[in-house]
Amino acid sequence: MADLVAQYRSIRDEVDSAIREVLESGHFILGGYVERIEQEIAAYCEATYAIGVNSGTDALLLSLKALGIGKGDEVITTPFTFVATVEVLCHLGIRPVFADIAPDTFLLDARAVERSVTPRTRAILPVDLFGQPADRKAFSDIAERYGLALVYDAAQAIGARYAGKPLGGFGDAFTLSFFPTKNLGAYGDGGMVLTNRLDVRDAVQKLRFHGSGGGYEYDAVGYCSRLDAIQAAVLHAKLRRLDAWTESRRIHAARYREALTGTRCVLPYTDDCGFHVYHQFTIRHPQRDALRAYLRERGIQTGVYYPSPLHLQPAYAHLGYRSGDFPEAERACREVLSLPVHPELTNAQIDYVCDAIAEFEKCH
Repeated sequence: MADLVAQYRSIRDEVDSAIREVLESGHFILGGYVERIEQEIAAYCEATYAIGVNSGTDALLLSLKALGIGKGDEVITTPFTFVATVEVLCHLGIRPVFADIAPDTFLLDARAVERSVTPRTRAILPVDLFGQPADRKAFSDIAERYGLALVYDAAQAIGARYAGKPLGGFGDAFTLSFFPTKNLGAYGDGGMVLTNRLDVRDAVQKLRFHGSGGGYEYDAVGYCSRLDAIQAAVLHAKLRRLDAWTESRRIHAARYREALTGTRCVLPYTDDCGFHVYHQFTIRHPQRDALRAYLRERGIQTGVYYPSPLHLQPAYAHLGYRSGDFPEAERACREVLSLPVHPELTNAQIDYVCDAIAEFEKCH
């Protein structure tokens, strides 16, 4: 599903030089290297401010905390996402309120969100799942209508655009993850909060450093969530390659589309407003588990993101949801299968995957 060794070999000189520079500087936490990548990614995403933190999970937590959302509040989000989206809400005493997904995009359904608004709702938390941006216009309209904050979990979507614009122009904050397998991955954990609001920037900067604005004065109960300089240097070395890597992912996706048209695979849907960066190339298949086993036997790795919706996970049973509450999310969990789409793939490898799928369908 990813070949990080091949990627490293292609950029070895730049990465090794960047890491060596940090080691020789003796500055390992925050500092100039982190400030540089904050400025670069803010410019890349066309956001005013960027604040590097320890992980994409912490980026979500600190964004919500900075917006003053906490105990007793409700935030509407999707049950079809990685657990981090929801666990941060629970840690802050926020009640996650789930709304179902649209069956074509796998993204949070704006109509279902509006039906879920209550007097206790404080924010909407859409996820740009698999690298496809959520409907910025629809969610902005809902947020304005009901006076809600809007935080986007863009952990999988750096480089995506909506209506031709980078994601930095939308919402009160959006968050990135630099987990190693992300489209822009560090060599460890890392994350970032991006915002156009000065108050959010200032709050996140304090919260990531124990609630301190400097020295030994603490304005808030904070966290230890700082991006380290080595990860910042790796990201700096990689960022210049990101557009080319994104284009490779999109070319691979087009090759899959052409080869798999006419099979029983339901191919990823993209609308006219969204520029998909294909963190995952996720199909649906009515015989998903059998197909996955067939591909595994032929040396093809696949992923199931995600095998169970969050409202049915034991950790969130206290929320009171039941099987059948979100049928589209539950159906997606039974049918989705992600195929390799990373930039290091060759055309021959993609053709091998597609041929194997065609062979499976002939005998099933």
